[in-house]
Amino acid sequence: MYRAPRGTSDILPKEQAHWRHIEQKVADICQLYGYERIDAPAFEDTQLFTRSVGEDTDIVEKQMYTFQDRSGSQITLRPEGTASVCRAYLEHGLHNLPQPVKLYYITSIFRYERPQAGRYRQHYQFGYEAIGDDDPTLDAEVIDLAWQFFESLNLHHLSLQLNSIGCKKCRPGYLTALKDYYASYTHDLCSDCKTRLKRNPLRLLDCKKPLCQQIANSAPRSIDYLCQQCDTHFNQLKKYLELLELPFIVNHCLVRGLDYYTRTVFEIQPEAEGAQSTLGGGGRYDDLIEELGGKPTPAIGFAAGIERIIINLKKQNIPVPSLPKPRVFIAYVGNEARDKATKLASTLRRTGIGVIEAIGSKSLKAQLRQANSLGIHHTVIIGDEEVEAGTVILRDMTTAEQKTIPIDQLEGELQ
Repeated sequence: MYRAPRGTSDILPKEQAHWRHIEQKVADICQLYGYERIDAPAFEDTQLFTRSVGEDTDIVEKQMYTFQDRSGSQITLRPEGTASVCRAYLEHGLHNLPQPVKLYYITSIFRYERPQAGRYRQHYQFGYEAIGDDDPTLDAEVIDLAWQFFESLNLHHLSLQLNSIGCKKCRPGYLTALKDYYASYTHDLCSDCKTRLKRNPLRLLDCKKPLCQQIANSAPRSIDYLCQQCDTHFNQLKKYLELLELPFIVNHCLVRGLDYYTRTVFEIQPEAEGAQSTLGGGGRYDDLIEELGGKPTPAIGFAAGIERIIINLKKQNIPVPSLPKPRVFIAYVGNEARDKATKLASTLRRTGIGVIEAIGSKSLKAQLRQANSLGIHHTVIIGDEEVEAGTVILRDMTTAEQKTIPIDQLEGELQ
């Protein structure tokens, strides 16, 4: 028997209400902040991700799905959303529009990871990017949008973690201090962190292994090495977040897992579970557009995993609206009545009334049982007598009361 590939899952009809609810909330909140939807291809040139995400990141080294297509091109399934949006920004000349350009997406993401709750090899994200301005008020807006989104879902007990990791000007000094600090802990680090110490020391702070986390907690703080511009930017951002009454915590170990981040980084986490169950995060990537061939263009973004959001909605017992279903069932007895039922079902659907028509040769009793099992409000019953008289029987499935009415009055009754 064939099964879904490891690390993937089918989203069954009974689960769709959560997905549609979240998608609608995304569209609503992004519209309020002026973000417009963009949809990019599921795969891109591999170099787009190795240049943007960073060759020494876990994503590029271990997690990307990369293959050669029939033309010999090196292609990668999208492991994150920002690089594709930046590529589209450059390719389609969006820098000619009023800045910042504000875009959002809902898309599938592919990473070869060890599957666990809320982490799949194919999972889904919503994200948004504000490209073209470095004002800290834009950072505050992006963070506020994320916080308001989770509040709109009625999720509570969340923590906003914040940090600044500096820029090309001030980060080298910080990385030197970080290497000096970790030099005395080389024998205590996990195998991955021993490699990171040589190739990408900032990632040391992002390790989830308990002993490595303990070492990271006493490491030098990036905010103590910020240049004047980065320090001013971070202080202004904190002021704006306080004005917006967003309760943030400065987390000195927060660096995010992608090389393109500069200055502001942030995450929103469930208070009880911390970084391993992060709902979403983001930050500035002021050098990325230039790295991809454009002019220097500051930008900031955010992304959240939809599966993790659903897990937290269920954990907090937060109900979501049911999806609308047909509320009328058409039952029939006899061949002539079947023809009439088919035509009537089509007519009602064209007026916007959802209808499920009985199929096959079940008895009337069995058809009514089916209507009950589907949670149908009303059943329309047609027999040979009703066909001849131009009437139908309308049955209330809750009270079992029924009445005979002319067929041309049925739509009005149902409306």
